[in-house]
Amino acid sequence: MEPFTTVSGVAAPLLSANIDTDVIMPKQFLKGIDRSGLDRGTFHDLRFRPDGSEDPDFILNRPPWRQARFLVVGPNFGCGSSREHAVWGLRQLGIRALIGSSFAGIFFDNCQRNGVLLIELDQARAAEIGEVVSEAGAATLEIDLPAQTLTLANGVVVEFDIDGLRKDALVSGLDAIDRTLTLSDRIERFEARHFAAQPWLA
Repeated sequence: MEPFTTVSGVAAPLLSANIDTDVIMPKQFLKGIDRSGLDRGTFHDLRFRPDGSEDPDFILNRPPWRQARFLVVGPNFGCGSSREHAVWGLRQLGIRALIGSSFAGIFFDNCQRNGVLLIELDQARAAEIGEVVSEAGAATLEIDLPAQTLTLANGVVVEFDIDGLRKDALVSGLDAIDRTLTLSDRIERFEARHFAAQPWLA
């Protein structure tokens, strides 16, 4: 995973409640045998018209939000199915963090496993940030994960909480397998002791 330390960029507001994984990644993009092309699938039915042309009214098709690195989202974002493709598509689209008041549990875990930071704030604060970034001239913000702060274009600094293990994994850029491999020496020593004490298992 790409480490997440201090990241600056444009934040786009997607403030509707209950945006589910079927909206984030429609089912027709689940057919591939690899992850290629999922960036086009992300929010496909919102970004594109039936004829394949872009819908100019959708926020991610409008400057400056076309280059968004963050999304400010409504409550219960990522509900619905457990499809991990939704998170893969967000990452391919360039999204590094989601800011909102609540996220579906499985989606939350999938984001963590794929290097997408989720910032949970109270609903009023999340809505306030969404309102700020809805203005083109104030859409840029900075997230400092080590310091656990979010700084808006108007200078307002918002502190946020995050589980220590999740934070360490994101800052170091380690997924679950990478973190396990950092303990490989200890695992090998345990295996050697275990099989020496119980040789019939080998």
